[in-house]
Amino acid sequence: MTPLFKTFIAFTALIVITWSCRELEPENGPGSVDWSERTVSADAIDSLAAGETYLSVYSQIYSSKEKRTHDLTATVSVRNTNSLDSVYIEKVEYYNTAGQLIKTFIKQPVFIAPMETIEIVMSEDHLKGGTGANFLFYWKKKERTPEPYFEAVMISTSGQQGISFTTQGRRIK
Repeated sequence: MTPLFKTFIAFTALIVITWSCRELEPENGPGSVDWSERTVSADAIDSLAAGETYLSVYSQIYSSKEKRTHDLTATVSVRNTNSLDSVYIEKVEYYNTAGQLIKTFIKQPVFIAPMETIEIVMSEDHLKGGTGANFLFYWKKKERTPEPYFEAVMISTSGQQGISFTTQGRRIK
């Protein structure tokens, strides 16, 4: 082998190793929400009807024994079912199994356009929520506008086995 060819092989190997070892950025895939592009002033929605919805999600579920769990990816879907008016989310809170607040997703109100769906993806390696994680959504809408719809899809695959199920939000206020 010529010295130039050896250099080429070494350089190619270095690129392949570097590429395969890079860390993927969490929760920034196609379903990620840029909350800053959706903000509205609190004054603009002050007179709207308010509500609060609870949504259970699972970072993990038990399998065969209490000590054995499967890690899950959760896709939280927030849907505006109205074709004419936006709905507004004032705050999104994520809690773990013990009821401890893990993360607040927005700092000021955001809109969801008519018939739009936004998603929050909790990756499979995000285990902070545990087996009883949940979200609280604080929202506002015009009086005759339908409430936003909240749903979560949890999924995991291992070898040839797959697990998937859904949960739906429940209005609590």
